[in-house]
Amino acid sequence: MPNVNLDALISREDFEVIENSSRVSSFNQNVSVKDLERGEFFYAGLRKPDFQRETSDWTDEQLCEFIQSFIDGDLIPAVILWNSGPYNFVIDGAHRFGALIAWINDDYGDGVISQKFFNNEIDDEQKDIAAKTREKIKNTVKSYSEYKNAISDSSNCDRDMLEKALSLGRTSIQLQWVTGGADKAEHSFFKINQKASKINETEIELLKSRRKAFAIASRAIIRAGTGHQYWSQFEKKYYARY
Repeated sequence: MPNVNLDALISREDFEVIENSSRVSSFNQNVSVKDLERGEFFYAGLRKPDFQRETSDWTDEQLCEFIQSFIDGDLIPAVILWNSGPYNFVIDGAHRFGALIAWINDDYGDGVISQKFFNNEIDDEQKDIAAKTREKIKNTVKSYSEYKNAISDSSNCDRDMLEKALSLGRTSIQLQWVTGGADKAEHSFFKINQKASKINETEIELLKSRRKAFAIASRAIIRAGTGHQYWSQFEKKYYARY
């Protein structure tokens, strides 16, 4: 079963550029669906470390099951974040956040956010997977817009749908924060990901050597030069323009 490409939904950033300057005690401990809508303050500051693997490991079935669990108020593991100045980096939980962002913004790899990320060059396979995922969502958990419509027109909607829509106002994902600097955050990332979906030796080599030419070239080739510009930290004279 093909996987849904959620990679565009959380932007990448080099988290060593700006050191931590905020107090963890003042940070949000939970994130609501509203916070993950495109244009909201929290979503605008959400980032993935530039070395993190592509967020594309979940199938449409896994995505649907997760969203259903969220709607039903089931226990969901906390997302682990680290703050660096204006940005909140996802150390663990990119697929959980990505699934919700996809559902909330109706973007399963072919929406407004993804189109911008991939420079409007999304291949037919990715579009097909996105369309099938959207249809599966519509026929199972229902789209986010349907829940919003239930709130705005409560007199003409199904009672069960309305109750679930209202429950979304008090449903959230718990957050945990890594304290310390960039080195501590990077160490936490590798430690957590080695215990979960284990990174193979080749991936570890690419991630730890991410500032070297072979690693930058490898990751750029994987994305056919679209998406995150891994080479962008270098002066233009060091790379060709095509």
